[in-house]
Amino acid sequence: MVRVLTEQDIKLLSIMAPEFSGEVCRGSGIAFKSLLPPVANHYSHNADDFFERISRLSTTDFSYLIDLMQSGEESLHCLPPDYFAILEERIKAVAGPDTARKIGARYAMECE
Repeated sequence: MVRVLTEQDIKLLSIMAPEFSGEVCRGSGIAFKSLLPPVANHYSHNADDFFERISRLSTTDFSYLIDLMQSGEESLHCLPPDYFAILEERIKAVAGPDTARKIGARYAMECE
């Protein structure tokens, strides 16, 4: 689902990627429409760095991100599988295994 990032989204993106300053996707030249793909693909140096970045979010902020993933507003299709595995573990810790399983199914559908 294509969306325009809200002020809340920009705040979260800035927490996960403090170096973010309003850039656009280097590949497409279009403004970011999600949070996790740019963090994974433009700012994180590796999977460990991605873990550190998503761990910066408070439980409340991460729960907001989980809600976006569940509604389909947050894109998952550009996340490498090893990055998604890390994300899935954080989802389990914050929202439980059922939610992680549902989001994992959405990830699998988006990446077919």
